[in-house]
Amino acid sequence: MTYKYYLRICVFFISSFAFSQDMQQGFTYLETGKYAKAESFFETILKDYPENKTAKLCYGRAVGLQGESDKAVVIFTDLLDTYPNDFEIKLNYAESLLWNKNYQDAKTFYEGLIAENDQSFPAFLGYANTLSNLKIYDEALTYVNKALEVLPGNANALTSKKYIYLGYAYQNQQAQNYDEAEDLLQENLSLFPDDIDTLINLANLYLIANRLDDAETVYNKIGEHPDYKLTALNGLALVAHLNGKEADALQISEHAFASINSETKSTNKRATTERYIQALIWNKKYSTAESHISELIAEQPNENWILALRATLNIYKSDFKMSVKDYNRILENDSTSFDGNLGKANALKALGYYDDAYNSAEQTLVFYDKQKDATNFIKTLNTNFTPFWETKSYYSFDNGDNNAYAIQTNVALPTSTKLEWLAQYGYRSTSNKVTDNDAKSHDFSLGLGYQILPNITFKGTAGVTSAKATTNDYTHFVSDIALHIIPYKLQVLDVGYKREIQSFNAELLDREIVMNNLYANYNLSTNFKLGWFSQYYYTWQNDDNTRNLFFTSLYYNILSKPALKAGLNYQYITFKNQVPDIYFSPETFNAVEIFVNIIKNESETKPKEWFYELTAATGLQYIEDDSSQMTYRIQGKLGYKFSERALLNFYGTQSNIASATAAGFNYTELGLRFKWYLFDAPIFRK
Repeated sequence: MTYKYYLRICVFFISSFAFSQDMQQGFTYLETGKYAKAESFFETILKDYPENKTAKLCYGRAVGLQGESDKAVVIFTDLLDTYPNDFEIKLNYAESLLWNKNYQDAKTFYEGLIAENDQSFPAFLGYANTLSNLKIYDEALTYVNKALEVLPGNANALTSKKYIYLGYAYQNQQAQNYDEAEDLLQENLSLFPDDIDTLINLANLYLIANRLDDAETVYNKIGEHPDYKLTALNGLALVAHLNGKEADALQISEHAFASINSETKSTNKRATTERYIQALIWNKKYSTAESHISELIAEQPNENWILALRATLNIYKSDFKMSVKDYNRILENDSTSFDGNLGKANALKALGYYDDAYNSAEQTLVFYDKQKDATNFIKTLNTNFTPFWETKSYYSFDNGDNNAYAIQTNVALPTSTKLEWLAQYGYRSTSNKVTDNDAKSHDFSLGLGYQILPNITFKGTAGVTSAKATTNDYTHFVSDIALHIIPYKLQVLDVGYKREIQSFNAELLDREIVMNNLYANYNLSTNFKLGWFSQYYYTWQNDDNTRNLFFTSLYYNILSKPALKAGLNYQYITFKNQVPDIYFSPETFNAVEIFVNIIKNESETKPKEWFYELTAATGLQYIEDDSSQMTYRIQGKLGYKFSERALLNFYGTQSNIASATAAGFNYTELGLRFKWYLFDAPIFRK
């Protein structure tokens, strides 16, 4: 901080008091940073001249500058006891408190020094650095400026000012005051043009604030400095990743990785290797990434950054249990590790250990106060357990002259990470002008969802359907009971039983047809972009009819942002009895279609942004022995997220697939959906 200033103090004492003692060599050791030699030199002097104040002062500085701050405090305390009015010893004592990180004591002592001498450069600068360490940056700037008024252009004071600005900017960044942080960094650049530390901090700020174009501009500026070319390329690769341009990220990282040579600094080599492997993972080149990680593990089996890479790879491969093992090893090495704590939180969440995930994320914030990623993780997790109200209303019609209007409301009230209470209400009004039939139905049910095991969740509802039709009024018990199971990584299985009333049109409601369904859904994902979904329904009805329905879909994930996939669907339906005058019930029905789906998921959409989904499909259907018929299906959704708590979307669908309706081949539905989270957070976490 004030190193050269105090060396001048030593010189003063040497010239004034040392007499025959030649201490110039010790002074040179201090000036050139050879503190161990300086300590030994002045220790020897003190053996012969134990009361020499100059030797004691220089010895104390040599000890303190080596990191033995406790010992330095004792030395300067003894000097202060002997020379209580010596201002220079007071300054050294104050600085020793800084070395020892006794910032509060240093603050109080420096305030006394400034009161004693309001023109002391080292007092002003020491006080500014003390305030900076206490994160009182606005006052720190005031006092470093006072120091510069006393000694304009002093290099030590300018360096302190630069780092005060950097600390002040970071403090605002952590508080998510991004504009204030940017102003401070820009002001720093006006004082220190093209300063690399400031540019790197500015680029990082733009990344956190999601100002990716600005971040790219700054990284290109950093890249103009030859010594920081790799830093710039690593940053540009991350910008490309955050923009969803994974191929570009890999191309940049490959170029950076290929630039590593024997002269590359170890820190740059590590950062570039790390980014390159990350880019391989982002691009789903898992085998290549695993090969590089294995080589690194063989060389350094317990390095946290390498373990973090392997944990990240396993998260992308959905091998979350292996990720947790690596994150635990990281935390054994360093309990404060950001990657270890927040990475473990993500893996635990994926495994269904929600309470433990909360704990890991909150532990991250203990060490990294207000850190944005950890804060956002908790916000996202909170959304899963925040009570919500959802209402959907829609209007439908088909070429059988059936028209329907319906409204459905769902309410969920989680009372813990394991238990949520459910309520549903639905109203449907349907009519047919040709047959002069109309009917209305009300559905009401209550239920709960409960996480039995981290990978098994039960959800069940039970209630009644009350219908009033042209010739028939009735009330029936309805229910839906299901188990959601994750039997193994990349697999999801749902099995359940559902009892419902056939309510597609007025005539069916009037006939009081009760449907009992046993069903199973199975989805298999892979690490090579292919996916497979299958569904089976077995239905028996109170009109003595039964139905078998099988649907399967093989799809390929083309893009991840936005999600784009294409695939092939097949559907098979058979009924025991054919009652075509009442409802669609062929002995055999087959349909094959190709489809394309693009989606920006609402859960990943930020407030004040749009989300959407569009599916287009075409194919052939075969009804019993009839000739094939061309089919089409179009489904779309467009929505807007007003805030973290509210969203609205419009949706529509049109299809001529026979199985889509009970009356024929042309069905259209238009609807509006509103979802509102009732509170800012789960009620059990308030």
